Amino acid sequence: MKIITVDQRLAEKSGAKILIVGLPGVGKTSLLRSISREMLNSTLFVDIEAGDIAVSDLAVASVRPRRWEECRDLACALGGFNPALPATAAYSEAHFNEVMKNSELVRLASYQTLFVDSLTAASRLSFAWAEQQPEAIRDRGRKDLRAIYGLHARTMLGWLNQLQHARGRNVVFVAVLDKNVDDLNVATWQPQIEGGKTGRELPAIVDEIVTMTLVDFGDHKPVRAFVCTNPNPWGYPAKDRSGRLEQFEPPNLGALITKLTGPGQRKPFTIGSSEQPAQT
Repeated sequence: MKIITVDQRLAEKSGAKILIVGLPGVGKTSLLRSISREMLNSTLFVDIEAGDIAVSDLAVASVRPRRWEECRDLACALGGFNPALPATAAYSEAHFNEVMKNSELVRLASYQTLFVDSLTAASRLSFAWAEQQPEAIRDRGRKDLRAIYGLHARTMLGWLNQLQHARGRNVVFVAVLDKNVDDLNVATWQPQIEGGKTGRELPAIVDEIVTMTLVDFGDHKPVRAFVCTNPNPWGYPAKDRSGRLEQFEPPNLGALITKLTGPGQRKPFTIGSSEQPAQT
């Protein structure tokens, strides 16, 4: 560990880690079309769910993971190794050195932006992998669901944290948005991800959570928009760690990344004073 000076830290190039959620068909994959040609040249489309028909004519590099091990190696190549992990663990120095023997994975270093379509599909690969591990099988050969979900949650959170530590790169995850109604008829919105733990802890990992949806601004002509902050009128998932976003932003991924990573100031951080009267 070493001290990073103020000048060094301020000179670092930092990427944004963004989760974009939305109902099926709202146009999440098509957001690749809003990226400039220059940015698109350094973008890698991670097509996990084979749903690229919306951008089939777009000139963007792509990989198509079919197994969880491929997703894991990709994250290791981009995020580097974690020195806290033993040699037998994923994302250890030993894992990283093995990954770097693959020339295709070494080429990942040239990409500045990663577009992962989708986190929903990635969670299904992780769950399928967890089901096949020895700790998921009981003595008599039956599956242990509790062990499967526990392993799956640890695996997904480790993967997300690994990509979060790819400091200099932009990582954009997209996921399906689910509406859940409980026994008291209270509706909540959350990303569609296998298992509950990953969805609960995800807001503490990524920098930005954006809901892409249709919004009626009063003219009865709904248009696509990004909902970027909480609280919002619909209770949509939203979070802005940068302090630069308005509640509504245009559904332009390139402009969003530029706003988050380019020069500019964050909005003032205000807190309530103990001398202020309580709001009722």
